[in-house]
Amino acid sequence: MRTAVVVGAGLAGLATAGALARCGWHVVVLEQSERVAAPPTALVLWPNGRRALESLDADGGWSAIATPLPDGGVRRPDGQWLVTPRAGGAGPAPGVVHLEDLYDALVAGLGDLVEIRTGFPVTTIRTGPGLRPVIGDGRTEIEADLVVAADGIDSTLRRTLAPESAAVGSGFAAWQAVIPGYRVPPMPDGLAAGGETLGAGYRFVAIPLGERAGGQGGVYWVATAAGAPRPESPATQLELLRRWFADWHPPVGELLAATHAGELVPQEVRELRPLPRAYAFPSGPGGVVLLGDAAHAMPHHLGQGACLAFEDAATLRALAGEAAPGPALTAALEAYSRLRQPRATTVVRQTRRMSAVVQARGRLALRARDAALNHMRPRILSAPFAEWQPPD
Repeated sequence: MRTAVVVGAGLAGLATAGALARCGWHVVVLEQSERVAAPPTALVLWPNGRRALESLDADGGWSAIATPLPDGGVRRPDGQWLVTPRAGGAGPAPGVVHLEDLYDALVAGLGDLVEIRTGFPVTTIRTGPGLRPVIGDGRTEIEADLVVAADGIDSTLRRTLAPESAAVGSGFAAWQAVIPGYRVPPMPDGLAAGGETLGAGYRFVAIPLGERAGGQGGVYWVATAAGAPRPESPATQLELLRRWFADWHPPVGELLAATHAGELVPQEVRELRPLPRAYAFPSGPGGVVLLGDAAHAMPHHLGQGACLAFEDAATLRALAGEAAPGPALTAALEAYSRLRQPRATTVVRQTRRMSAVVQARGRLALRARDAALNHMRPRILSAPFAEWQPPD
C-alpha cells in the first residue's frame, strides 16, 4: 500500500491527509501538540479556497458551515467611505466559517486509512537518491513513500530542506477574537455585510458569523497595528486595543468592549523571505513536499494563507493521488513544485502590496492610499483568487 506521512494536524495537514486517504493512501498524521484542536477564531473562505475544498471532498458539506460574506466596503476611522460596498459579482461569493466547524468537517472526512499521532514533534529527516524519506522525533523513526510538510511557518522539515528561506517579522502585530452571539452588542445598519476600517498603520475588520457558527454564532473581528508584538497579558493588550481604537466609528469600540480577554488571540504577523527554491524534494521512490505556511507563509492582510494551503492540497491530490511510488510519483511531485511556485509568488506579491496599503502613515501617504484604494482593492481581491481552478 502507498504510504504518506503528513507532518502537522492543522487545516492544511488535515485537508491533505483526508484527500490522500480517499485516493487509497495509508496516511499517518503527526502532530507535536497533545491534541488536535481548532483555534477559537474564524476564517474567510475566498472562492479559490472554496473550490479547493470542494475538489478535495465534494461531500464535505462546506455550504452548511460557511456563511456568505458580501463586500462590506472600506471606511476611515471617522466612518467616511473609502470604498463603498459592491454588489456580488459572477462566481461564488466568499464565505466565513468558524474554525471549530471547519476542523470538525476535516476530521470527519479523514476515514479509516488515516492515523493521527499526537505528541510527536518531528525533529529529523533523512532523504537520499535511493532512500525513502525517513522522519523522526529522536526516539521513533517513520519512513514513507511521501512526506508532506504541513508544519507551519517554523517547519523543521523546511529548515532542513530549504534553509535559504527564513521566517521574519512583517512589521505588524495582530489580534483576533470571536464574540459569541449572545454577547454581540446591537449593530448599526450595514454591519451585517461585514466591514473594514483603515487608519494610519491600524486596521479593523468585523465579520458577522452565521447563527450556527461554532454552535453559537457571533462576530469575528481582526485588528492589526504596525509594530512589534506586545509582551503584556491578553487583558492588558485588550485594554490597549480599546484605547487605540476608542475614537473609531461604531461598532469598533462596542465590539472591543464586548470582547473578553480570554477570547483574544494575539499573534505576530510573520512571513517567509525568500520563498523556498523548490516545493518538492525527490527521495527514493517518492519524496517530500512543502505545503501551506511551511511553503509560503505571508502576512494575513488578504486572508489567503489557508486558501492557498487548500490549493496546495488540491494540486497535490490531483497530481499524486493516483501515482505509484517510483517514476510516476517523483514526476508528480516535481510537477507540483512547478505549478505551486509561480502561484505562491503571485499571491505573496499581492499580499505585500496590501501590506503597504495597511502600513501607510503620514498625511501624504494616506492621501495617496485613499486615492488609489478604490481602483486597487477590487484587482487585489479578485483576479488572482477568484479565477483559480483545481487541476484536472
